[in-house]
Amino acid sequence: MAQEKLLPTTFVGSYPQPDWLVDKEMLLSKGPPRVRMSQVWRIPEERLEEAQDDATLVALHDQERAGIDIVGDGEIRRESYFNRFANALEGIDLDNPATVPNRTGKPTQVPRVVGPIRRARAVQVRDVEFLRAHTTRPIKITIPGAFTMAKLALDEYYGDMEALIMAYADALNEEVHGLKAAGADIIQIDEPYMQANAEEARRYGIAAIDRALHGVDGTTVVHLCFGYAYVVKDKPSGYSFLPELEACCATAISIEAAQPKLDPGILAALPSKQVMFGVLDLGSQAVETPEQVAARLRGALAHIAPERLIVAPDCGMKYLPRATAFGKIQAMVKGADIIRRELQS
Repeated sequence: MAQEKLLPTTFVGSYPQPDWLVDKEMLLSKGPPRVRMSQVWRIPEERLEEAQDDATLVALHDQERAGIDIVGDGEIRRESYFNRFANALEGIDLDNPATVPNRTGKPTQVPRVVGPIRRARAVQVRDVEFLRAHTTRPIKITIPGAFTMAKLALDEYYGDMEALIMAYADALNEEVHGLKAAGADIIQIDEPYMQANAEEARRYGIAAIDRALHGVDGTTVVHLCFGYAYVVKDKPSGYSFLPELEACCATAISIEAAQPKLDPGILAALPSKQVMFGVLDLGSQAVETPEQVAARLRGALAHIAPERLIVAPDCGMKYLPRATAFGKIQAMVKGADIIRRELQS
């Protein structure tokens, strides 16, 4: 990773947004938005950026107070992990979204692709600059992956899935280079729809990752998951697409393991990668004890060297109460400390 500490702790992406910033009931009443949902913000548009900056500092303070080693912005400025970047690209009809089935079969509004996908402007570069200016710790920024963006769009222009994915990957690559130049130590691309669409992922997924991360130095992460815990209650105990990621150029793979009770033996299928291993069950509001976290880490360490293990929550923490989320990350840090002491002795 971007620092030398054994078993570094980090975030997958999101942290709970303050109630004064977003309408939590509205967020929880709907699935993660794929198109813009500006009505979720409680702050007027002309004051929203400053309010999001302040809330980002709150999320950063919580991470530093808990002792997180590699911090993020908590995705505080986003309505979902996906929609801020995906809807900022050229080639999207923002005014007339399409409705398609999501990964669980429920209808959801998604962007319509009506022209060439291009990055017209920097989208998350200021987010990195702001975070970099306010912490001395290593920082990680997350961004949706090309495959997932393509699967959550209705293509009315390319007529070819591979062409659509690679167009997204090219736009993503431009943004990722901008994020790196702005000071991001670690870049994470979120690709949950590779797990949900394993056959197509086997055809296009590795090439999409490699195109998106082409020429990017340092630590890069691909996050794979089964979906937010508040949406997906019963998660499978294994991934339909995971060993294949050994072939991609990303240096680390992020997986959720606590809620699905994943067999950590699967880590043997990623012999060259660092692994961000999920140790916090976000499907439960019970705060883990440090010993529970340590036990999950011992399970992983039976199959991976400690130098390759990164400690993280299962997935984004956006939909948890803030006090619960903070208690969980505190337990995560203390659990990692237990294992470090064991390894050192």
